[in-house]
Amino acid sequence: MQVHVVGLSIHHAEVEVREKLAIAEAAWNAASAEICATGTVAEAAVLSTCNRFEVYYAATDPRAAMAHVTQYLAERSGLPVSVLRKNLFMLSGDDAVWHVMRVSGGLDSLVVGEGQILSQVRQCYLHSIEEDGCGGKVLSRLLNNALAAGKRVRSETAIAKGSVSISSAAVELSEMLSQQDLQLPFSEARLAVVGAGKMTRLLITHLASRGLEKITIINRSMARPLELQEQFPDVEIEIKLMDDLWDVMGRSDIVYTATSAVDYVIDEQKLEENGLMGGRPLMIVDIAVPRNVCEDCKEVRIPGVCYYVCVLLRLETLMLTPFFILVVLQLPNVAAYNVDDLKGVVAKNTAMRQREMLEAEELLREETEAFVMWRESLSAIPTINQLQERANSYREEELDKCTRKLSGANLNEKELEAVERLSRGIVNKLLHGPMSHLHKTESAEGKQATLKELSAMFRLEENEGSRRRKKNRRN
Repeated sequence: MQVHVVGLSIHHAEVEVREKLAIAEAAWNAASAEICATGTVAEAAVLSTCNRFEVYYAATDPRAAMAHVTQYLAERSGLPVSVLRKNLFMLSGDDAVWHVMRVSGGLDSLVVGEGQILSQVRQCYLHSIEEDGCGGKVLSRLLNNALAAGKRVRSETAIAKGSVSISSAAVELSEMLSQQDLQLPFSEARLAVVGAGKMTRLLITHLASRGLEKITIINRSMARPLELQEQFPDVEIEIKLMDDLWDVMGRSDIVYTATSAVDYVIDEQKLEENGLMGGRPLMIVDIAVPRNVCEDCKEVRIPGVCYYVCVLLRLETLMLTPFFILVVLQLPNVAAYNVDDLKGVVAKNTAMRQREMLEAEELLREETEAFVMWRESLSAIPTINQLQERANSYREEELDKCTRKLSGANLNEKELEAVERLSRGIVNKLLHGPMSHLHKTESAEGKQATLKELSAMFRLEENEGSRRRKKNRRN
């Protein structure tokens, strides 16, 4: 069985497509079970994050499996296969293995080297080996190797140093654009966060590292915000429920959204209904997938607020009296950003990590080769089993003839057992050399060549019936 991966990532698909396939972690195994239900796919594991949705799977018929997985994704997303294929990436064999290693190592992330993806790969592995998981022998080994590779990259290179998460990129973005969008220094901005999950925890960590110690958290319940209060005793956290959302937004300068809601929490109509259009500037940074903020919020403008630009034109050639032309420009009220807008912010971080990326790739290649060698060793198992069965068959035939000839010698049971042990010992010693050579062959090409040689040498392609007919003719 070969390993394959099909998916969407921030590098290949817009957020509008990715959010249609997003799956909560609690449902990863259910999705894997659906993919494996028909038997076309033997093993499957799902990884769904804010920046990617990927299905890792193993199958003996790659073409049929690819069609099956693609159809499943189309039905789940509600998108036609033709549309979905334009956004999907599909990798097989060693390319798929290399991709999984790069994902775990943080080299395929929006923020290179980010640590969150490693814990997500770990969860993917743990789910795959659960009782209701569909990881199987090949995928569970792949994900475990990828997990080890990701840990090596972070411990043996400097790729994880600095700001390396979506949350930190969101903070960098708002800090960089605060003066432009709000006419306000970032250090003076009043902050609010909608949601109280893992992303919010990371967000508070990065905000606190910049000295911002007053944050309002808006959530559907009190439990998680109270936990965050305990985790960040040095940060003044005000807790509000969702009923106070619009009131909090009305007195905030920057609002980060990070809820697990599947529908939009904020859109242009709601902003207008709650009196947030026409007021002072507001920045909204949406780091959730599916998005919490509708795209139409990027087009919000303050009605009636203008810049007046006076341009004095003297048309001497027409001998006209100088006059003024009034140019009216609308001033944006709301600056809204989502995860796709973070690409520019993290570009400089990626450039700084180029050296670490090269070192990380060397480590990942070692781990990739180790998995590929293990996978190739599986291809030798049928030949080894066949060789052992054929040798044992010959042994039993010869032993049977020997015992019949010795029937008159009145051998006792202990002596017969000694003869059988002798025959087993001879066969095992004869097979030891070929099988050791097969195990020591490192390259995939060399292993396949050795398998063909052994198959031809011991006539393993002959079925048992054909072999017995030849034996009877000789007799």
